Amino acid sequence: MAKSRGENGPRAPAAEGSLSGTRESLAPGPDAAAADELSSLGSDSEANGFAERRIDKFGFIVGSQGAEGALEEVPLEVLRQRESKWLDMLNNWDKWMAKKHKKIRLRCQKGIPPSLRGRAWQYLSGGKVKLQQNPGKFDELDMSPGDPKWLDVIERDLHRQFPFHEMFVSRGGHGQQDLFRVLKAYTLYRPEEGYCQAQAPIAAVLLMHMPAEQAFWCLVQICEKYLPGYYSEKLEAIQLDGEILFSLLQKVSPVAHKHLSRQKIDPLLYMTEWFMCAFARTLPWSSVLRVWDMFFCEGVKIIFRVGLVLLKHALGSPDKLKACQGQYETIEQLRSLSPKIMQEAFLVQEVVELPVTERQIEREHLIQLRRWQETRGELQCCSPPRLHGAKAILEAEPGPRPTLQPSPSIRLPPDAPLPGSKGKPKPPKQSQKEKEQWKQAKASGQLDKPPVPSQAKVAAAAGDACPPQDVPPKDPAHQDSAPQDSAPQDSAHHHSQDSAHHHSQESLTSQESEDTYL
Repeated sequence: MAKSRGENGPRAPAAEGSLSGTRESLAPGPDAAAADELSSLGSDSEANGFAERRIDKFGFIVGSQGAEGALEEVPLEVLRQRESKWLDMLNNWDKWMAKKHKKIRLRCQKGIPPSLRGRAWQYLSGGKVKLQQNPGKFDELDMSPGDPKWLDVIERDLHRQFPFHEMFVSRGGHGQQDLFRVLKAYTLYRPEEGYCQAQAPIAAVLLMHMPAEQAFWCLVQICEKYLPGYYSEKLEAIQLDGEILFSLLQKVSPVAHKHLSRQKIDPLLYMTEWFMCAFARTLPWSSVLRVWDMFFCEGVKIIFRVGLVLLKHALGSPDKLKACQGQYETIEQLRSLSPKIMQEAFLVQEVVELPVTERQIEREHLIQLRRWQETRGELQCCSPPRLHGAKAILEAEPGPRPTLQPSPSIRLPPDAPLPGSKGKPKPPKQSQKEKEQWKQAKASGQLDKPPVPSQAKVAAAAGDACPPQDVPPKDPAHQDSAPQDSAPQDSAHHHSQDSAHHHSQESLTSQESEDTYL
């Protein structure tokens, strides 16, 4: 499949393996005129009479692609238990990814609950982290005018994406508008790549499960982390993966491998749409969602496994090869796969049990890359290395860690009772020196009562909330009538003030240090 270009550039030929058409046009359903009638409906389905049509639980008109095949119904109680488990995982995502990644993988294989699928895909793909790292970026791209050479191509492809889904049934409806926004934003985000037709169904599936901004960042992760180079101009990455798939097929199903080799059928003729659209245009919709659940968790390994399972069960026995005498018959066999092979429970079980690992894929990648360089030279597309699944993506791009903030503390006076304790606050303690001075003054008959605590100490005991007010001066007559022998008392009082002031400074210093520690 050639990459789409503007009006002045070359267009993708409508040949075998091309994405210029859609699988929906091959599926049994309304003819072209009926499809045009459907596409003329408004985006608000109820207001346009669309609610009268029967819609399945995935949003497809009954009888279209989404309703094909038997559905695996999960008991309601089991579904609620899975939702509870997934909510716990999503609320503690970093901990689960670090310590219980195998449990996440098993739960993805069982199927993500529909109510949490969109949120889980964002966490698994790293799209949520990408959005947090780039606040406002999508809005900036959305408001930009865009490159005219891509806008025209994108607009012509909008009505081809799942025309029998209630979200995209209307020309110019909300679904198509959001699809245009996401695809246009990506051409501005990666102008060196531009737009490829296979990106449209990927973005459409994402928009069925999340808003446009989140769908954009998940699309970015798929194009850059899961399937890097797939949507570049020369499509070198998909050609390389076609050779990898064919080499792995020799170990998985020698019969199918021998037949394809004898017929000289290039892998691009049957696997391009499979891989570039992540089987969104090939499988029944319930199987598509289960495959995507595992794909977001485990990476491109799942795409290879699904392709190998389809080839094995379509061409892996002599009985099935009787009807495939030539190239045309073989390709038609792969285009019209048996519903039993694509059925959700059967396909998922086969994919999980197929012994193809990331290490085998990477080893074959190095072998095929060396052969490519020997026969065709160096790759022109310099795409980043792909990451195998959610764990590898999280390790490469860890999410932002919240900075530790000091917990708020309540400042209390040093001798104030703790909350919940009974009794009145104790008066401030007197130092030993003050007690001795008070005893001496009492023995000499100068004092009948204990001295009142100094003003500085009272202020310290009260938390020093406000500065002490000025004390009005005494009347001179009263000063003259004061006894002459009060000098020792004044001296003792002055000394107690100094001691109390020193004690209050210590109290404040210790309190400040305590607040700093807390």
